Amino acid sequence: MVQSLPFLIVIIPFALLFGVVALEAGIDIGQILGFSVLVLAGASQFTAIQLLSDHAPAWVVILSGLAVNLRMAMYSASLVPWLKGATGRQKAWVAYMLIDQSYALAIQHYERHPRLNLRQRLAYFLGAAVAMCIPWIAASWLGATLGRAIPDDIALDFAMPITFLAMIAPMLRTQAHMAACFVSIVAALILAGLPSGLGMMIAALLGMAAGALLEVRTERRQEAKS
Repeated sequence: MVQSLPFLIVIIPFALLFGVVALEAGIDIGQILGFSVLVLAGASQFTAIQLLSDHAPAWVVILSGLAVNLRMAMYSASLVPWLKGATGRQKAWVAYMLIDQSYALAIQHYERHPRLNLRQRLAYFLGAAVAMCIPWIAASWLGATLGRAIPDDIALDFAMPITFLAMIAPMLRTQAHMAACFVSIVAALILAGLPSGLGMMIAALLGMAAGALLEVRTERRQEAKS
């Protein structure tokens, strides 16, 4: 729990912002709280709110949220060797509380301390996740509550693109990331005339394909050189 506290510097402001932006999008406090409890994934929550604001069909909202969270499948796969033997119930709550930060802390801790037993690994994950997931939920509710005090003439539309820029920019670390970003932006602009949300979803798939293709080529070149 102590090791996860620095992440709250980012988690709490984002959660507050989500509550405010979601309220601005016409979702009531109960729905906002339910959103954070059931989904518990900041990037996909912001994506869904943006699409809902654009009146996108429900299936586009759901599929886009799933696409954004596909990285969780990779996180899960890398945790399998460390959490072998966990019961179905244990796997369920680990899956529920699996976020970027809890994964990053857990996998680093497991690699530094490979002799930990299963119980110790699960205990570490639980401590880190509880210290971050509960504040996210609470801050989302607080943001929605405080959002009511913001005058209607103060537009909050700018908050969404700024939030996405803040989340995405630090992730652009490799050529594959840059390619995925560039292709998705260009495709989104070209497909802007499609029904609400559909163009963005296609652009996201094209971006992921471009990034994956470049990454495969880069790995093959490195293998050839070695």
